[in-house]
Amino acid sequence: MSAKSAVNSLILASALTTALATIAAAAPLSKAEGEAAMAAKKEKCFGVALKGQNDCAAGPGTTCQGTSTVDFQGNAWKFVRGGTCTSIQLPNGGHGSLKPV
Repeated sequence: MSAKSAVNSLILASALTTALATIAAAAPLSKAEGEAAMAAKKEKCFGVALKGQNDCAAGPGTTCQGTSTVDFQGNAWKFVRGGTCTSIQLPNGGHGSLKPV
């Protein structure tokens, strides 16, 4: 195997590993993960997640977890400590919401 061929194989393997990790990270929350969050008295808070850091529900064209396309996307939610969602202040002066905005 030539050095160029070895380098190309390494680059391809790295790209494949990155792609698989990205797909795994974007998977929907499992039922167990959702139940664990609810048991920990967490609530779904819309509009507070940073781009790509939502827990789910990011609107049309997205799959779920980690797929929000902008910071503070109104239809993407993140689990937060129960009772704190509506007190989370956003940079635009708004607050987190218990329903999609």
